Amino acid sequence: MDESYQEYINRVARLTLPSACALQLQGIQQSPKFVDGQPVSFPGYSVITPPAGEDDTNQQFYRQVETLQRQLFDSLGQDLFIPLPTASFHFTLADLIWDENYRQVVKDNPGFDQELQQQVAASIDEYQADSDDQPIAWQLWGVVTRPRAIMACLVPKDQNSYQAVIKLRRALYQNPGIIGLGVEQQYDLTAHITLGYFDRMSDSINRDRLCIVMSQINDRLVESELPEFKIQQAELRKFEDMIHYNREANWAVVKFS
Repeated sequence: MDESYQEYINRVARLTLPSACALQLQGIQQSPKFVDGQPVSFPGYSVITPPAGEDDTNQQFYRQVETLQRQLFDSLGQDLFIPLPTASFHFTLADLIWDENYRQVVKDNPGFDQELQQQVAASIDEYQADSDDQPIAWQLWGVVTRPRAIMACLVPKDQNSYQAVIKLRRALYQNPGIIGLGVEQQYDLTAHITLGYFDRMSDSINRDRLCIVMSQINDRLVESELPEFKIQQAELRKFEDMIHYNREANWAVVKFS
């Protein structure tokens, strides 16, 4: 389901064009994941890099991402944009299950959590047995909007960095045990760090100005040395909302170079 390396690069590059920005901003809406600026219950599982608060390797990268977030917040204003805590920033390698789908499957199968944890561990063991131990690095490319969020998009530094992530996703999504639990791939990969979510919408939103601000940020990024994000490990995490990502010590971990 995921694209080739070049297809991915081309698609993400188009997402940061001013024309794409204008189109994206037409469809923005308030996120249901926050009420009055506070996260609401939104449980599920993902395989992610350690959140920024636990990731010593990428602190410089996250400082640069935080700067982008601050620039956007200053431009958008607190009534429109809910910034995420920097410590919660992360790169999601594979979303597994969330919200109502998760609630329903746990209701139907009380042993779901343990079974999912075991199947993810099996997928990761399979992946690790056939990994080539080459460094994996992605780079910050630009900021884009989604209907309910603003995110910083990433592109792979090289083809190996892309294929390593795609290979892990396939090991997870093509595992019959995971599929049997009702977990399936729902999206192509768009590597990103979520910066925040849209709050209250107003008819007075100046979308043209917002597009100009985002385009200016993207232009500066492309003209400079792109900040690099090194992926040294990824972990199965359970989230309760869009801020807190927890794990137990015995849950699966992917080790990269």
